[in-house]
Amino acid sequence: MKTATLGVRAPEDPMAGFVPATTAGKPSKGDRISFASPELLWRVLTAKRWELLKAMCAAGPLSVREAARRVGRDVKAVHGDLAVLFNAGVLVRHESGRLEFPYQAVKVEFLLQAASLSAAAAPSARTPRATAPARRSAPRGRAAGCRSS
Repeated sequence: MKTATLGVRAPEDPMAGFVPATTAGKPSKGDRISFASPELLWRVLTAKRWELLKAMCAAGPLSVREAARRVGRDVKAVHGDLAVLFNAGVLVRHESGRLEFPYQAVKVEFLLQAASLSAAAAPSARTPRATAPARRSAPRGRAAGCRSS
């Protein structure tokens, strides 16, 4: 089964994972598609685009209209989502112009770690919030919201 692994890998670390893959002695059964940050990965892989990938898994080259039919969505919206996935390197284009997700399975991996102690102790770069204007107090002798009779 050919599997695509979508993951997060810093651009300055293109060889990360190379040594374990070569020392394992097993041929790769899929391709790795890397994103620079988890935020970028989730910006590209929205819920609607994930639905498109599921519909396109091992389906062969599809036209935009056929992909839209499979997910029950508007052709124009699907066209935009397919363009984002193609530009991110997730889909491939055939000579016919149709797009394909040539994998039978998808694996998403990234590591979430606790912030380091030095980063947690650093002062925040955010600007302070503006304070709300002071409220007027109720007139003396009456509680706020009460009427005198």
